[in-house]
Parts: sequence; structure tokens; C-alpha cells
Amino acid sequence: MRTLCASTLIGEVFVIGFAGLVAMKDPDLSMATVWTVSGVAMLLCVLLCGVVTRPGGVQLGWALQIALIASGFVVPTMFLLGAIFAALWWASVHYGRKVDEAKARFAAQAEQEHKPA
Repeated sequence: MRTLCASTLIGEVFVIGFAGLVAMKDPDLSMATVWTVSGVAMLLCVLLCGVVTRPGGVQLGWALQIALIASGFVVPTMFLLGAIFAALWWASVHYGRKVDEAKARFAAQAEQEHKPA
């Protein structure tokens, strides 16, 4: 699960960075505000890569997905991109857990086969 979720989060780092560039064009927003918010969000994505398998990690990821969708109020394209990344996040968590379960089954099966009788 960790690999799939981390891949999604790293993709989000780039999307958030590009959204920050678009948001800079808004005359109502200061450059400091845009890059503080974007920078914090990008840092959270990178940090979340390391804690996604810990308790609460997936929930933090969902909170980040909601924030990404909500950023559409500043950059309208982010409504669509946020929804796409939320779907990718769901797929990463869902299929990542299935892969982890399959790995555990195969490891247990291999251990049983290699045990001396």
C-alpha cells in the first residue's frame, strides 16, 4: 500500500506546485500567501509518504484529498484534478491493501513449505 499511496502523493506535489503557479495570477492573492499554502500542502504530501502506513495515515491522506478538491475555489481546475486524485487515492488504498494481504498470504505459504517436517 505504501508504494501506491506514495506515488499518488508525489504526483500531487507536482499538481499543487503547478496550481500555485496558476494561483499567482489572481490579483487578490499575495505571492507569499499562495506559496505558503502551496508549500505547506506540498510538504504535507511528502511527509505523508512516510507515515501513510501508520495509524491515521490514510485518514490524513483523505483530509489532504478534500483540501485539494476545495482548492478549486481558488483555481477552478482543481475541482477536476482534486477529484481525479481522490479517486487515485482510493484506488491506491484499496488495491494497496489487497496487494499487502496477498504478499502476507504468499509469505505464510512459503514459510509453511520450507518448514522441516
